[in-house]
Amino acid sequence: MKKGTEIKSLRYLIVGLEKAGKRNNALIWKRVAFMLSKPSRKRVEVNLNRLESVGNAGEVLLVPGKVLGIGNVTKKFKVAALRFSKSALIKMQKAGIEAVPIAKLVQDNPKGSKVRLIA
Repeated sequence: MKKGTEIKSLRYLIVGLEKAGKRNNALIWKRVAFMLSKPSRKRVEVNLNRLESVGNAGEVLLVPGKVLGIGNVTKKFKVAALRFSKSALIKMQKAGIEAVPIAKLVQDNPKGSKVRLIA
């Protein structure tokens, strides 16, 4: 069982998402907070090939879990996730894709407009 800063930082993120959802009337942040509050074994894990098939160029994709490095990407989009694997980060950097944490996405886009939730 993990203890310490990871759980504490996740709790802060969930509370921040719930507050942002209420303050900005953005249902997407409430939904993401709900999905992140589930046990870690039930969180979303998405491979790069799925992001490639689902996402369009110029979109903002939100993964409430972990992005894994299986597959290749050619489209340029922005990906926000709780965590990224090392191989996914390397492939995304080579493709010119911006990877950001969820908290930064909430700061940049408090209304959650034009954000696509990948679950």
